[in-house]
Amino acid sequence: MYRLGIDLGGTNIVAGLVNKDYKIVARASCKTNVPRPESEICDSMAEVAKKAVAKAGITMEDVESIGIGVPGAVNPKTGVIEYSANLFFHNWEVVKMMEERLGTKVIIENDANAAALGEYLAGSAKGAKNAVAITLGTGVGGGIIIDGKIYSGSNYAGAELGHMVIVKDGKECGCGRKGCWEAYASATGLINLTKQKILSGKLDYSYMLKQCDGDINKVNGKTAFDAAAAGDPDAQEVLDEYFGYLATGLVNIINIFQPDVLCIGGGISNQGENLLSPLRKIIEEERYTKHNDKQTKLCTCTLANDAGIIGAAFLD
Repeated sequence: MYRLGIDLGGTNIVAGLVNKDYKIVARASCKTNVPRPESEICDSMAEVAKKAVAKAGITMEDVESIGIGVPGAVNPKTGVIEYSANLFFHNWEVVKMMEERLGTKVIIENDANAAALGEYLAGSAKGAKNAVAITLGTGVGGGIIIDGKIYSGSNYAGAELGHMVIVKDGKECGCGRKGCWEAYASATGLINLTKQKILSGKLDYSYMLKQCDGDINKVNGKTAFDAAAAGDPDAQEVLDEYFGYLATGLVNIINIFQPDVLCIGGGISNQGENLLSPLRKIIEEERYTKHNDKQTKLCTCTLANDAGIIGAAFLD
């Protein structure tokens, strides 16, 4: 038997057929094209699901269950997407609509939680008992695995790790609160720090700006890393400040949960040891358990975008 995972994103819908060894054996995708009516998005999800199944040469009868990872507040018990800012929906009965289209059991979960489960089952957290996965993107996504199960709180809205405050009365976050970790540690936060450093100096001499062909709007999450690697001291100052913000949240997570593994995903995680090494140094100095024999392993996620598909496929 196979399971099917669907990653419902604001840009793309991706379906993957997953075998018992957590390998994606077939996939299909399409554009999400939001905003659209709920029924049309369900039609698109059903279409890519059927295409993935057909590519594998099987039928829907061979699919044990279907899981969908969705950004936003999701209630797996009722099968309702209560709110998703990226998809512009409120109280969407997606499970009911998808089961009508596919005739197979459907389960939904927050996409960051699904990705954390994927890393736990088949990625960098494989073999761990407790793990936390964070994703550094437009925001900071978080997923918590305790004793092999997704932890999502009493109302299924837990693990919003990006919305712990690390700077009182700090930068305003998209959630409306001030000083959230997301406002500082996301890829967006790094881009904003980079732009601020460029604008605060002599633009004619900015190595980071030259990397962007003189267009500050082309600054991305790699800009400061690339410039620092070339010896630019301004870029290194940007990174040092960013690492400090990122490590503050990581230490908080470690002190609270003491996971076996804490893995970092998102585009910035592609920096590998250029990211992890300075973070480990700060964490080793600041963690509460510095004298304990057993410590949390900090690493990057290994499954990239496949984590959400594999995790969604094995929801139960």
